[in-house]
Amino acid sequence: MKNIVKYSKLLSLPLLLSACGGDNQDEQVKQASPNNQKISDAQIIVADFEQAIPTWLTSDNAITTLVNGQGVSSGNTALKIDFDASEQMSSITMQPEQTWDWSNIGDFNLAADITNPGDVSVHLYIVVRDKSGAMHRRSVSIPAHSSATYYAELKGPQLEFDSGLREDPPAWNSTDVKMFWQTGRKKIQLEQVKSITYNVEMMNQDKSLIIDNIRLRNNPEIDPNYLVGIADKFGQNAKIEFPNKIHSEAELKALADKEIAQLNAEGPMADRSKFGGWKSGPKLEATGYFRTEKVDGKWAMVDPEGYLFFSSALANIRIANTTTTTGVDFKDDSVRYIDPNDVTPEDSLGIRPVSKAAQKTRYVSSDVRHNLFTWLPSYDDDLANHYSYRRSVHRGPIHHGETFSFYQANLERRYGETHPDSYNETWRDITIKRFKNWGFTSTGNWTDAEFYQMNQIPYFANGWIIGDFKKISSGNDVWSKMPDPFDPEFKKRAEITTQVIAEEVKNNPWCIGVFIDNEKSWGNVKTTRGHYGIVIHTLSVDEADSPTKHEFIRLLKEKYASVTALNSAWNSTIDSWETLSNSYTVGELTDEMVGDFSMLLEAYATKYFKTVHDALEKVLPNHMYMGVRMAHWGKTPEAIKAAKKYVDVMSYNFYREGLHEKAWGFLAEADMPSIIGEYHIGATSDTGLFHPGLILASDQNDRARMYKEYMRMVVDNPYFVGAHWFQYLDSPLTGRAYDGENYNTGFVTITDVPYKTMVDAAKEINEELYPRRFGKR
Repeated sequence: MKNIVKYSKLLSLPLLLSACGGDNQDEQVKQASPNNQKISDAQIIVADFEQAIPTWLTSDNAITTLVNGQGVSSGNTALKIDFDASEQMSSITMQPEQTWDWSNIGDFNLAADITNPGDVSVHLYIVVRDKSGAMHRRSVSIPAHSSATYYAELKGPQLEFDSGLREDPPAWNSTDVKMFWQTGRKKIQLEQVKSITYNVEMMNQDKSLIIDNIRLRNNPEIDPNYLVGIADKFGQNAKIEFPNKIHSEAELKALADKEIAQLNAEGPMADRSKFGGWKSGPKLEATGYFRTEKVDGKWAMVDPEGYLFFSSALANIRIANTTTTTGVDFKDDSVRYIDPNDVTPEDSLGIRPVSKAAQKTRYVSSDVRHNLFTWLPSYDDDLANHYSYRRSVHRGPIHHGETFSFYQANLERRYGETHPDSYNETWRDITIKRFKNWGFTSTGNWTDAEFYQMNQIPYFANGWIIGDFKKISSGNDVWSKMPDPFDPEFKKRAEITTQVIAEEVKNNPWCIGVFIDNEKSWGNVKTTRGHYGIVIHTLSVDEADSPTKHEFIRLLKEKYASVTALNSAWNSTIDSWETLSNSYTVGELTDEMVGDFSMLLEAYATKYFKTVHDALEKVLPNHMYMGVRMAHWGKTPEAIKAAKKYVDVMSYNFYREGLHEKAWGFLAEADMPSIIGEYHIGATSDTGLFHPGLILASDQNDRARMYKEYMRMVVDNPYFVGAHWFQYLDSPLTGRAYDGENYNTGFVTITDVPYKTMVDAAKEINEELYPRRFGKR
């Protein structure tokens, strides 16, 4: 067990029992004490499973047994956890009768020795909760047939500030494995820690782990330069070597020339129609545009020539999300001007150069951000045209500032420039050749509009409804507040947005359909209040300030003849309709109230989808409305029911290992053609990146395996007509400017070099795509 000294050698028995609770050894295994003490250069054992499974350890959809210690474990016995894949979540939780007090042990991390005896990796989450309910959530991929020590940082200066990266590089050198930040609060109430949970979610098969020596450890000394000079001139990790790392412009160009020759020699995947459909399959009615039809009990898209079509694609094929903040800003306020008539949100804008005059007002706004880079071009450098400016961000240490696109700079290095922006033209051409060669049948959402009229590969157009209409809150507004669709200004802005989209599409048959907006916070069904947050928060504002509340009051008056009748149903004491129209705080929820809230939530969502549908129908009547790509955390039955009335294809973003049947039972009831708008799997062990993404693999081979599993589950589901991997390229190492995401999301690296294992996996999936989906098996 590397770098671990057995705890009993560090502490006397009385102190050990004081730290872990109880007056004797039997009591020690029954309950952990809140009276942990700081031990210099030592560790405090939470659970080592040497004598028994503590009574304060419980399991949910998992079986726990004691087994011999394995791998890095130094103990005689360890805890084996058999996770049940038939349930959506499987977990163990350690929760003593008294809360733990970890506030006085200095800077520390929570570590455990974990062995994976199985043949596939395990994406493991850890959740630490305090007494208030706040949680600190991380995750890691445990490789097959491996054993290592994994740790979660819970206190230290590295948690005190925001670097602008979703995940920083490790703050100290270690052979132990750092768990990756996911959600919650980085700083919880350490004086009242309530529980520790290890869990897995929506697995494709049963899996097991062996865990031992769950302990608190003082952090080693932090490397003062762990955030200095981490990115080289190509935007890659400057401090380590890894496969696909580029070392020179000549190497980058040589790889490009080799790939282009290969693509030209191999050409597109066979058995594809002009529009990417199944050429050797049955031919249905051709309408000249994409449409949907149920064929032999399975939903399908049909291409403009009548061939069966399934959308296998990569999303986010654009330069807009490739920039990263440099830590520089400008005193000239003109760079921050926002036109109120803009229809494109900040994160979807491409390169926006700063004027020479504004550049003269340059200053360093963040030393931490600026020191991340070993190189940035001067303003008179040939690559200075890849600088841009971000007027606002979603999260991060700076609210606005200069950005740079290493990806676009690498395109210029890779493909050269024969005339202004010729490298982008070459990139678009190479991208289409890649997609066809790799077997993808279309591009996904957020395809740059420059692709629209190339007429070489089907695509999805997209737009956002933004503007000065009234907003409402769901109580958990992940990306932004929700629109008020009853505000006439929302209808106006919807019509402006769809008109712009129509002008870009030009009634082109290569456009499959249109996505409008993305991952809106319809409600979180994990709790009743979260589910109906839109209604609860809307009722809390004055009717005069909220067109949606005005509609809610109208609907309630329509249902209830009097306030007395409403009070009887809601168990409330509202003295008049006027009182309800003012700010109203929802108290205890009754069944009747929940029923009414469901009605109101559906009315809200119906108005939204009808408004968007009607605006789109006016200008693009031949193209399908693809919906809003609902996230799993913001997908309510009411929103689904409302969307079904107006969309042609239901769309969902679903970041999980696969399509767990208990999460998708509603598809049969909805009986609508559906599409996965986003999913991905990432790894860091062989990429140089600091965060894998939302779903984790152990390396690129494991990532390819998981991709194939996910896609085959989608292809085999009779309701799905497509799935789009997010995204085409990796996030910037130093975090995308909008929100700091620095994930291994791509099929290509930041230097535009393909991941061969992923390409090979895509070819395998896409070659079998149509026979598997529509053939006789």
